Amino acid sequence: MSEHYYSKNPTVKSDPKEWQAVIRDKRLRFKTDAGVFSKGEVDFGSRLLAEAFTIPEIEGDLLDVGCGYGPIGLSIAASFPDRNIHMVDVNERAMSLANENAQLNSISNVKIYPSDALSDVEAEGFAAILTNPPIRAGKETVFNIYDGAFAKLAVGGELWVVIQKKQGAPSTMTHLTELFGSVETVEKKKGYFILKAQKLLT
Repeated sequence: MSEHYYSKNPTVKSDPKEWQAVIRDKRLRFKTDAGVFSKGEVDFGSRLLAEAFTIPEIEGDLLDVGCGYGPIGLSIAASFPDRNIHMVDVNERAMSLANENAQLNSISNVKIYPSDALSDVEAEGFAAILTNPPIRAGKETVFNIYDGAFAKLAVGGELWVVIQKKQGAPSTMTHLTELFGSVETVEKKKGYFILKAQKLLT
């Protein structure tokens, strides 16, 4: 299959679905569609990342990179209504769904817009950036997300990543250690790693 969920304009025929999920003790409604990542349920990695996340003590907005139809960003926004959450994805169908899902759940503290990795994210000084990176897009794309996140974080800000051991966790840990100086494994479950790296220097 030549087309993936990280395509800008999925051409696969639309097949919308609606369902509910409980994330961070919040019951959320989701509309999904063909051509987006994990259309039938909240994937295990995204759920694990959302549940493990803790808010940094520093001020600043949050950013969900590769947000898809919105399970991570919207559950975080619902949990922290006093914070603004930016949500970006290259997939325009996913962006449309994320906007619909924000409205479905009456979540207003979000800013949802298209961006290839962080190339169209103009804001800076984020307190935290979260990502379930598009592994199938290749290591260069994934590492570009990490590099862009480092540049956009405030000093003291944190990058949170979920990644499977078999899909590149060791190389991700090496890259993040080189970039940030150190990386912490917050949680390991069913082959998934939740990694956190804090930006201590500019």
